[in-house]
Formats: sequence, C-alpha cells, structure tokens
Amino acid sequence: MSALDPRDTGVAPTEDAPLPERTGGSVLDRDHRALSIGIVSVVLLIAFEATAVGTAMPVAARELHGIPLYAFAFSAYFTTSLFAMVLSGQWSDRSGPLAPLTVGISSFAAGLLLSGTAGTMWLFILGRAVQGLGGGLVIVALYVVVSRAYSETLRPAIMAAFAASWVVPSVVGPLASGTITEHLGWRWVFVGIPVLVVFPLALALPAIRRTASGPTDPAAPRPPYDRRRIRLALGISAGAGLLQYAGQELRWLSLLPAVAGAALLVPAALGLLPRGTYRAARGLPSVVLLRGIAAGSFIAAESFVPLMLVTQRGLSPTLAGLSLAVGGATWALGSYLQSRAWTEPYRDRLMVIGMLMVAAAIAAAPSVLIASVPVWVVAVAWGLGCLGMGMVIASTSVLLLKLSAPEEAGANSAALQISDGLSNVLLLAAGGAAFAALGGGAVGHGAALDTASHPAAFAAVFLPMAGAALVGAWVATRLRER
Repeated sequence: MSALDPRDTGVAPTEDAPLPERTGGSVLDRDHRALSIGIVSVVLLIAFEATAVGTAMPVAARELHGIPLYAFAFSAYFTTSLFAMVLSGQWSDRSGPLAPLTVGISSFAAGLLLSGTAGTMWLFILGRAVQGLGGGLVIVALYVVVSRAYSETLRPAIMAAFAASWVVPSVVGPLASGTITEHLGWRWVFVGIPVLVVFPLALALPAIRRTASGPTDPAAPRPPYDRRRIRLALGISAGAGLLQYAGQELRWLSLLPAVAGAALLVPAALGLLPRGTYRAARGLPSVVLLRGIAAGSFIAAESFVPLMLVTQRGLSPTLAGLSLAVGGATWALGSYLQSRAWTEPYRDRLMVIGMLMVAAAIAAAPSVLIASVPVWVVAVAWGLGCLGMGMVIASTSVLLLKLSAPEEAGANSAALQISDGLSNVLLLAAGGAAFAALGGGAVGHGAALDTASHPAAFAAVFLPMAGAALVGAWVATRLRER
C-alpha cells in the first residue's frame, strides 16, 4: 500500500468545509449512482495499476538493463506524489476537486504511456514520477469529492466501496499482468491501462461537476495558497529524490546529493509532521510515526518479492505476481476485523499484534532463497502480513481522527499521508542501496537470468525491513495519551 492507497478508509479529506449535508438515500440512488460508479472506477484503476505493474516490473527492469535502479522505479512514484498531495488539497480548497482530479487522471495515464514506451531505465523512472504526480492529485481530490457530495451517513459506505475495489485487482491484476507480460510483452501492461481511463472520466466528471465542483462558498474570497506548505512539500520531494539517487549510485561523489537531500528533507518533514513524531511521543505523533513505519517497511519489502521469485526461483511473472494475490482479501479482512465494535477496547493490542504479523511475514519471505523451501511459503507469509496491515493501517486513521480536534483533522490527515509516502521513499531508498551494494544489480543479463547469484542482496532488503516492523510494534504501545 502507499500514501495513495484507497484501502485506507479512515482519512479525513482535507481542511475544506463540507457543503450542506445531503441526507438519506444510498450511494447507488438516482442522485449518487453515476458519481459512485465513476469514482469507484477511478480507485479500481489505481488498484489494478498498483497490482499489475508490480508483476511486470522485474521484466521491464531487466530488459532496460536497469535492475540496479529497480527500487527507484517504485520510489519515484512516491516522491512526486508527496508534493502532489499538498498541492491537490490546496487546489481543491480554492477551486473544487474537479480540476485536480482531471489533471491527475490525465497525468497518471501520461506517466503510464511514458513508462510503457521508454527505451532506457531513466526514462521509465521519469514515467513513474509523472504517474506519482497524477496519483497524488487524484487521491486527495477523491476524498474532497466524498466530503462534498455524500452525507456523513453515506461516507462509510462509499469508503467501504473504495476498500472493496482493491480485492478483485489484487487477485486478477497479477494474473492478467503476468499473462500479458509473458505473451505480449511488459510494455502492454503499461500502455494498455490508460485505455481504462476513458470510462471513469466519462462517468465521473459530469457528476462531479454537478455535485462537488467550485469552491465551497462561491461568494467568499478564495483562500490563498499556503506557499510555506507548498515549499515544504517541494523540499520533501526534492530531498527524497536526491537521497534515493545517492543511495543508488554508491560513490564518494554521492555524498554531495545525499547531504543536499537531507538538508532539504529534514526541515521540511519537521515542518509538516506533528511535533514529537521522530521521538515517538505518546498520542498523535506516535500514530503518525506508526503509519509511516508500517507502510514503508511493508511496501519496501513487497516491491522486491516478484523480483526475488523470478530471479532466484525461476518463476514466471504470472506466478510471482500471484504469490501476492491473496493479500488483497486478507487486507480487507483485517480492515473488517478492526471495524467491529467489540475490538475497540483492544485496538492498541490489535495494532501491536498486527505489526508483529507484518514483521513475521517480511522475515519469512527470504526463506525461499533456500532451494528446499517451497515457494508457496511467500504466499502464506504475505497473506498473514496483509492481514496485519489491514488491522494497522485502518486503525491509524481511526485513532488519528479520534485524537484530532475538528479544526485540525485535515492538517493531521495530511501529515498521516506524508508520513506514509515519505517512509515509502526512504525505506525503498535504503533497501535499494543495500540491494545494489551486495551485487543485486547483477542478477539479470540481457534476456537471460542468472538465477543462482546474489541471494544475499535480497536478504539485505527483507531482514532490515522486518526489524523496522518490530520497531513499529513498539511504537504501537505508545498510541494512547496517558
């Protein structure tokens, strides 16, 4: 999952005030049907892209001679989305969500096309960055649409539809992507998805124009852009990109972009996250920190699972992708479990257990580097890890809103998403650097694979991420204010 992950069903939209409530009805009544189908289709598109692209990525990186830059192909998405989320929130406050949603979907599609037609790995990574820009604009704008177009009683239903829309792509996405990659080529996975953009645009945009376009109060002066927050968001994105680049190059000269990246990122992050986040202060800061640790450690590990299975165990892209397919269903199950009323008194304990499950899953995954261990161990482990993630991610959103004053809910929700995205970038950078340092970039040569080389490079990614998840289990003991 990611800062852009709609499986997170508890994030407050943005700081903008909702329009007068629409009461009664359902998300599929005459007033909401087109809008509901349209925006759920957008989430379905994002979900399918996330599951399908991960399956095709090992083949794409190998053919573009870019396996040393493998982690960069994932983190580039998150890097640009950090900036886009802040921009989208302010853009939506000023002009309504229609414009950022339209630009975001268009950018998302353009990024897919750029990656799908890339002739070099760096051009492929640029396409992923354009995708991230679009994804960041879209996900925040969608939450604004929900806040404006649906009554408070209907919002849980549409959020549940967002979460449910991840289940089918989690199963179908890897199978479809693997089949296309094997029979038509990896490029078709990227260039084929933009065709799906037409349907949600045609259905959702007219409905959004009717129900949620324009500023909340057309007669009021438009709020100015918060230039300080935009500068901080830009600093986070630029700093994270420089750190990622430095981690991949592994030369003495890389110290220069590393220092410059840290100088940009650290003060920007301190300005956008709650005070006390980095020392796990009790209450809200620990909730925000836990969200980052959980998302970053899990995504960094998950990004290398298909590559490990393809290069070390000789699986096809289809089977490698299917090893993660069960996770969509168990993630939804975890989200469902934490939503039951009987779990509320035990939420803290549930989150500790969830993080221990995540740590166990990540630690178990590299066991398949031993030839005698069956590959289905990864599928079982990842199902367990996704169950824990479902409990933890949804619970962080619930606790964040519970610990936030109404006038602070939007800013705190933005901090939660920034922690999520920033952690993804930093831990992917760390994992990618360890992978490259131990020779991970040598696992593929042209069209052939050396399936026996450098298993230690994969272990160097998974084991530290399991350790990070264990730190998250400790942070989960500090979520309540005493």
